[in-house]
Amino acid sequence: MRIAIGGFLHESHSFAPRPTGWAEFLEPGGWPAVQRPATLVAALRDTAVPAAGAIRAAEEAGATITPLSWGFANPAGPVTAEAFEKLAALIFADLVAALEDGPLDGLYLDLHGAMVAEHFPDAEGELLRRSRAILGPGVPIAASLDPHCNLTAAMVAHADVLSPFRTYPHVDMKEAGARAMALLLARIARGTPFAKAFRQLDYLIPITSQCTLVAPMAEVMAARQSIAARLGAAELALCFGFPYADFADCGCAIAAYGVTQAAADAAADALLREVKAREHDFAQPIMPANEAVAEAIRLSRGASRPVVIADTQDNPGGGGHGDTTGLLAELLAQRAEGAALGLINDAESAEACHAAGEGAAVSLALGGRSDGVPLQVEARVLKLSDGRFLCTGPMAGGNLAELGPTALIGIGGVVAIVTSRKMQAYDQALFRHLGVEPAAQRILALKSSVHFRADFQPIAEAVLVAAAPGPVVADPATLPFRHLRPGLRLRPGDNRRVG
Repeated sequence: MRIAIGGFLHESHSFAPRPTGWAEFLEPGGWPAVQRPATLVAALRDTAVPAAGAIRAAEEAGATITPLSWGFANPAGPVTAEAFEKLAALIFADLVAALEDGPLDGLYLDLHGAMVAEHFPDAEGELLRRSRAILGPGVPIAASLDPHCNLTAAMVAHADVLSPFRTYPHVDMKEAGARAMALLLARIARGTPFAKAFRQLDYLIPITSQCTLVAPMAEVMAARQSIAARLGAAELALCFGFPYADFADCGCAIAAYGVTQAAADAAADALLREVKAREHDFAQPIMPANEAVAEAIRLSRGASRPVVIADTQDNPGGGGHGDTTGLLAELLAQRAEGAALGLINDAESAEACHAAGEGAAVSLALGGRSDGVPLQVEARVLKLSDGRFLCTGPMAGGNLAELGPTALIGIGGVVAIVTSRKMQAYDQALFRHLGVEPAAQRILALKSSVHFRADFQPIAEAVLVAAAPGPVVADPATLPFRHLRPGLRLRPGDNRRVG
């Protein structure tokens, strides 16, 4: 049995300040760079990406892997037409070459599901359309997805089965890749397609309300598992949506796969009812930054563990540039002692720190490269690094981070990590590689919305989610959408509809 494996992953924020070009796929920070067929298996096998799980599952099944190209870029603005076509051209040239070497039994694609390209709003729908056009109707196609996927009818139509992660924070990426491969092998073995059902929710779910560790999403995911088992669904895919993509199919959606159409429809409808029933629970408040810092200082006085503040609106994993300074300014203004911030993405300031050397005093116009609002600080360079370290946490363990010249600086009672490339603060190794033990801090300020919880919540006294300036707004209804489908509501519990 011969299975082709490739991938193209990006989460696109239509309103983020910077587009995603080819360079961002070549140097993606904490994730593997673009891989070609000769390097794909070896480069991805020991990482945390979904394709690693698919590779393992295919090998365990005795399949012959035919590698294609694979690429990832950190969330940011829409993918440029140039970058999209370059990577798509590599993948599909590899696929054509694979077919010239002999028949393929199936194709697995490692996709995100929330990519918007400048010329293809439903970018994954286009990738799957091209895959189907090359392979024809007889070769099964499966893909793993991030649950922040904006699932579309075109994606469901062109693939035989789609399987998203079950967790947010995403600690089951490899498991999702392995599951998608297992479903592909099952589809090949049965010889006929699964019946499919597709449903869309009529309201957007904020990112900060999508965490599967807590209610209501924890309850929804438990119901998903029960429904799939009870109704015999081969796969019951719940995609939470990425509510920053300005195109018609933005939002939460479901794809159910079953032996019969009636079974697929029943599973999709039952899960849709579960999500709708918890609508008001998804409307959760976020603290203003000044209140979050004041509360963190108060809680830290009697705490034996750090208080964590999530800087959700500048989340590099949601399209933020990781360089806004609103939360840092608040920590300094309130004299937060023993606080550590990860991170400020500012290559110019990192370069200045390296030029000055460890122990030097530096004057920095820190951050603000994306919003034009830097913070003038007098700092001391405490530690320098090349930004290379191995992630160790439950989400990205095994991934090599390459953040470029990096510095740990001290500003009053606050230390901050300054990097040359962005990375979401989801792994304690970000701090440890600079000699900072996260568990020993009084306050940890993290550029993240939810992923930080996988590695930092177990050591936290309390977790506070703060709204400081940044593009990953806690309330997507405040964004100037122009292309959403009529009837969609921009927040849970709000009866106002688009169009």
